[in-house]
Amino acid sequence: MAFRVVVLISGNGSNLQAIIDAHAAGTLPVELVTVMSNRKDAYGLTRATNAGIPTSYFPLKPFKDAGKTREEYDAALVAEIQKLNPDLIVLAGWMHILSKGFVDPFEGKIINLHPALPGQFDGANAIERAYEAFKKGEITSTGVMVHKVTAVVDHGEVICQKAVPILPADTLADLQERMHSTEHELIVEGVRKLATKP
Repeated sequence: MAFRVVVLISGNGSNLQAIIDAHAAGTLPVELVTVMSNRKDAYGLTRATNAGIPTSYFPLKPFKDAGKTREEYDAALVAEIQKLNPDLIVLAGWMHILSKGFVDPFEGKIINLHPALPGQFDGANAIERAYEAFKKGEITSTGVMVHKVTAVVDHGEVICQKAVPILPADTLADLQERMHSTEHELIVEGVRKLATKP
């Protein structure tokens, strides 16, 4: 039976594209069930449609407009995803921090890509913060990890990780480019590891 994967995105979807490409090449043995976005204009939805993958749009705004809480939004999102019966939920640039109410029902089944190594630069703007630390002489490299999602941001069990050097002549853009290409490799490796686990 196919290993069912649901991907959550908020934006451009370049990491999603890496998953789509690996799947199309036959190197990622999964079924891409749905790509879901909280933003209607997320280009990742176009990428999914072009690849023949079903998409859905699940915005927060109608909940806020109705005076509902983030927890109520997450509960509705859980119900929506449970209908899809996923083996794995991949956060590929999903720009909402998920509440415990979302994480608990899918415990051990959600993974996130984070552009830093375990215990370094948790949360937002990790690449920019690493570059600043490099400029101050505090670090000479950073990295990328794929980890299981828990209620504590960027602290779940690490599935795979890779160090990324910061070169003396690097601009922030140089580092971002190197990080993104590493992210594309690592997100595929993380999904593959879990999909093929005996």
